[in-house]
Amino acid sequence: MSMIPEEVIEQIRDAADMVGIIGEAVQLKRTGADYRGPCPFHGGSNKNFAVIQKKGMYYCFVCHASGDIFTWLMRRFGMDYPTAVRDVARRVGIVIPETQSRQGPDPREPLFQAVAMAHDFFAKSLQEGEEAREARAYLEERDIPLAMAGEWGLGYAPRGPALIEEMKRLGIEEPVLLEAGLLHQRDDGTVRARFRGRLQFPIHDVRGRVVGFGGRMLGRGEPKYLNSPECPIFHKGSLLYHLHLAKGAIRREETALVVEGYFDVLRLYAAGIENVVAALGTALTTEQGATLRRYAKTAVLLYDSDKAGLRATFRSGDVLLTHGLLVKVVTLPPDSDPDVIVRTKGVKALQALVRDAIDVLDRKLQLLDQRGWLSDVQRKREALDRLFPTLRAVSDPVVKDLYVGRVAERLGVSRETLIRELRSHPSTVVRRPLSVSGAAPAKQSPASKVEEQLLKVLLTANRWRSRAREEVPPEWFEHPALRTIFSALIDLPPEADPGDVAPNLPADTLPTFDRLREAAGGLTGLNLDEAYASASDKLRDRIEFRRVSAMTDPEERRRAMASWSEERTQHYSWHKAAGRGSRPARTPSSSQE
Repeated sequence: MSMIPEEVIEQIRDAADMVGIIGEAVQLKRTGADYRGPCPFHGGSNKNFAVIQKKGMYYCFVCHASGDIFTWLMRRFGMDYPTAVRDVARRVGIVIPETQSRQGPDPREPLFQAVAMAHDFFAKSLQEGEEAREARAYLEERDIPLAMAGEWGLGYAPRGPALIEEMKRLGIEEPVLLEAGLLHQRDDGTVRARFRGRLQFPIHDVRGRVVGFGGRMLGRGEPKYLNSPECPIFHKGSLLYHLHLAKGAIRREETALVVEGYFDVLRLYAAGIENVVAALGTALTTEQGATLRRYAKTAVLLYDSDKAGLRATFRSGDVLLTHGLLVKVVTLPPDSDPDVIVRTKGVKALQALVRDAIDVLDRKLQLLDQRGWLSDVQRKREALDRLFPTLRAVSDPVVKDLYVGRVAERLGVSRETLIRELRSHPSTVVRRPLSVSGAAPAKQSPASKVEEQLLKVLLTANRWRSRAREEVPPEWFEHPALRTIFSALIDLPPEADPGDVAPNLPADTLPTFDRLREAAGGLTGLNLDEAYASASDKLRDRIEFRRVSAMTDPEERRRAMASWSEERTQHYSWHKAAGRGSRPARTPSSSQE
């Protein structure tokens, strides 16, 4: 069976008569803007089953079954995903073009199934579980009715082994749960649920399939938000929260509103602002920027106005400018966010702020002017350095010319000088996503290749960060940006997502970090223990070789070199005899301690 292009699937979904198709099996009656009827999944005669045509979804307020039109056909009639898409295409008269065929079923299907089952379990736990009282109380405090939480697919992850037991009952094997990021294997070999005691937000791909979760800690604990780990179906840097529902509105408006948090998205969507998404982290990645460009011409950023929010605003703005979007910034009141504004002042108050959004460059100039940097001759050079990343990021030649003219006017610098400076310092922003092969820059040194190899392993799982924290000093890294990323990674809490370090990284390291995260996905299936040991050994050997080579006494250097060579031979001989298992740690020599 041929593969179906993504844009065709979206066209089919948008054209589907959801009420008509579901109405063939369920007696539906209009209730306000929705249609209600008895649920076909759990039975009964009450009208607990809703078809929400505007959102393209169905939802049962009793058994919490939910999904889109394709999910309906799959669960109700046992179709697989491609068959469901083709069935709807036939009904709406859309011809599916033939493309390159895939041999056999999608090998990721067991992962999609496991995550979907976990989503159902989490949703039911939130609605009915005794342990979820704290989560229900938290939602009530945030003015989110339980029925609304159900429509949004929110869930709760119990603290005990309930998830593992339920998945076992459903016949989903442990290796699948580990690969899907639902379970976590500790260093001692024991397995436990990754999400425990957290409010769960399902994260969908653009097709509407649940591919992972964002879990919010309730009460004390770190990290506050925990995402699913990178796996074959979940790539945090390429996904946008809520895009599967927002993309139609974004296309119509030609504008995407980008906010920071899950609650911001859901509150705005419930208030009727549909073209809203969020990055799964603070700042957007280059891949997320490319995705947004497929749907929008303009992006409006609604981030917090504190220092961290402003940093994320301008980093995200630069990424979006590289992909040709126009970027505007909303100035939110101090200590506020879109969720709070809509709850306390109403949606019209937020809409007024959005209407007053200004261009991202003008927002930078505004802040610099407020701090007195544009009126102080001595600080204008520093102000210009702050503006250059945005000037260099712009890919649209017309917008770039306008930006250069604007900055020249405000700072009293000639256009020629600005253009000369821009040409002498090329942009460090990655202009398009790199392939998952993680190809390194053409001029990458052998030393940085080893350092990057170790970082890619650390980005795959927490256990490697724990080992590196004990075995690899940051001083072993020679490349400044890679050393900065390494230090940030090993400083993370044990179960934090690697992407959580991005907001704290300097702007000039973010392109490198994004590239390494993409490349880390290509390590799936390799022996990561071997990769970690190889990279860490090479770093250690490099330091030791330089220490010995720097000795001035020839005899002392000869003895040290012989001792070091013997130690290396014993170490690698042990590893060869032991096979592909973990190597024994090689402690630095006394001179390195």
